[in-house]
Amino acid sequence: MPATSDLLAFALISLGMVLTPEPNMIYLVSRSICQGRRAGLISLGGVALGFVFYMLCAALGITALLMTVPFAYDTLRIGGALYLLYLAWQALKPGGRSPFAVRDLPPDGPRRLFAMGFLTNLLNPKIAVMYLSLLPQFLHPEGHGSVLMQSLVLGFTQIAVSVSVNAVIAVMAGSIAGFLAARPTWHAVQRWLMGTVLAGLAVRMAVEGRR
Repeated sequence: MPATSDLLAFALISLGMVLTPEPNMIYLVSRSICQGRRAGLISLGGVALGFVFYMLCAALGITALLMTVPFAYDTLRIGGALYLLYLAWQALKPGGRSPFAVRDLPPDGPRRLFAMGFLTNLLNPKIAVMYLSLLPQFLHPEGHGSVLMQSLVLGFTQIAVSVSVNAVIAVMAGSIAGFLAARPTWHAVQRWLMGTVLAGLAVRMAVEGRR
């Protein structure tokens, strides 16, 4: 099992990432505003299944990689730092789009809503890169049980954080969109806060050696 400090740190990073504008959030917000909260939550179920798929693939792949390639840990560590810097830039770059800038979506039935949520997540390359680059930062090959079990615990932690936050956003999408539309300064503050946090985590990750 991962150490408590690692779980908390990973949960914090997961929270920062889920609050950074990306395709899943944009789709869920648009769906909730266009078709209602129930449609947003059904779509979120598909998104959650996509997370589980990527998490299982990453956990199994990382376990095999760390056991066979001596320098895999450091390679993935640097890759994770670069990925966080990319997310920070996406949040801070001029003209960054708010996830609450709604797209018009036609009404769909429950099956299609679930399938579209799943495909939106499955076709989002950020999710695959996230698992492959971030999970290894919190794995201890010695002293904390099997790498696979650690990966699964961390992965389900990320899924729990992401689904919880997105559920709140889907339910409150209309209210949040109205609030931000009337107060554009809040959107800028959110972008800079998330960008700064992610950049700081990237620097820490890059300079931290193997534990």
